Amino acid sequence: MIFDTHAHYDDEQFNEDRVELLNSMEEQGVGTIINVSATYNSCRKVIALAKEYPFVYAAVGIHPDEVGSLNEETFAQMKELFKEGKVVAVGEIGLDYYWDNEPREVQKKWFIRQLELARELDLPVLIHSREAAADTMEIMKEHAKGLSGVIHCYSYSKEMAQEYIKMGFYIGVGGVVTFKNAKKLKEVVENIPLTSIVLETDCPYMAPEPNRGKRNNSAYIRYVAEKIAELKGITYEEVVEQTEKNARDMYRL
Repeated sequence: MIFDTHAHYDDEQFNEDRVELLNSMEEQGVGTIINVSATYNSCRKVIALAKEYPFVYAAVGIHPDEVGSLNEETFAQMKELFKEGKVVAVGEIGLDYYWDNEPREVQKKWFIRQLELARELDLPVLIHSREAAADTMEIMKEHAKGLSGVIHCYSYSKEMAQEYIKMGFYIGVGGVVTFKNAKKLKEVVENIPLTSIVLETDCPYMAPEPNRGKRNNSAYIRYVAEKIAELKGITYEEVVEQTEKNARDMYRL
């Protein structure tokens, strides 16, 4: 079944129909969802959702745009949440030089601290990196040795993807791969092994064609899997089966 490695069902865009939507996932072929926190306030929400639905698990971490909310006290409080159960990863964490909402040195500091936390807890990491290729790679080489995880919404070169794969990471592929102008990502998908790809939505954002611009949800991953199958010359079923295995191996589920 489909394994969505990166969703945000705690987002207010789902407030009106969250229960109905999540209850419909099994019949739509979705077997597992990782609900990922981005803000300090969302950490508890993703855990609550994971406890409510047997097929939902949580990732806890602070997005680079939100690290201004972190200090030693809030970081210690966040760390306590990993004792709650059903928390299977640290994320999403990383660097975002597109929005540059927080000073880059502050982003780097808390990225490193959260990588160290993942090592301490022996958990995979979900990496957000936007227009920060060189700095992300530099920090990962120094502080992520021996860790596993996903380079979420991958947007860099096929050469860099291969480097991350050698380091033990998976490449997260979502709706963008279905966009007409996504030549670079399509080239990445064609050139890396299926054993190194995981599927993700980033819902409610990044809906694939033919739903681009609408609210995304995990059932739309089928369009992503269809595009990967087309690019690789294999069946849809092969894509779903292998990417589910990849995700289960990484999250140890």
